[in-house]
Amino acid sequence: MQEQQPTVYVIDDDPSVRDGLDSLLRSVGYDTRCFASPRDFLSHPRSEGPACIVLDVRMPDASGLDFQDELTRIGYSIPIIFLTGHGDVPMSVRAMKAGAVEFLLKPFREQDLLDAIRQALDVDRARLKKEVASADLHERFASLTPREREVMALVARGLLNKQIAGEIGLSEITVKVHRGQAMRKMRADSVADLIRMADGLGLTETAIGGKGGGPASASR
Repeated sequence: MQEQQPTVYVIDDDPSVRDGLDSLLRSVGYDTRCFASPRDFLSHPRSEGPACIVLDVRMPDASGLDFQDELTRIGYSIPIIFLTGHGDVPMSVRAMKAGAVEFLLKPFREQDLLDAIRQALDVDRARLKKEVASADLHERFASLTPREREVMALVARGLLNKQIAGEIGLSEITVKVHRGQAMRKMRADSVADLIRMADGLGLTETAIGGKGGGPASASR
């Protein structure tokens, strides 16, 4: 699948800074969207491709650090690069601990910013790749019958066919058929592969115990 054009969001209340960054980033091929405030940014639809934010620390309506915290609270995952003309060590430590990719002091070298943006976009590409893989895994799991899900979960616990048969009241041959179907639908090349997928789906022993819609309870 072809990657969509990377997008760099610039949030800074200074029009001259926004214009300068827009010109720089477009000159090296980035799709750039500029905003005067965090509120303006949040009201704009997000690109589906890899993206990052270049964010000023000090703005009239909200500090960049507080906005970083807000994005975390609402589950908005996007790498952030901070720019500031008034930075200090505690400020940079707070930003980096909260997941910022870089904290650059103005005036900064253009190459330092471009390097940070490249790193941030790589981080977001990895996130998108993981999300796509997770969605595909859940889609395959959804194609299983309730009994196949139950057998898969018990396989993930390390039970053998004979043990699974005794646990759910089926013949060993029937369990073998269900396990084979689960492996085929999940596109697992081996039992170990199926177990890794089960781990990725969170099919834990607690979930199998019948508490609120686990794989075992779903089939009964």
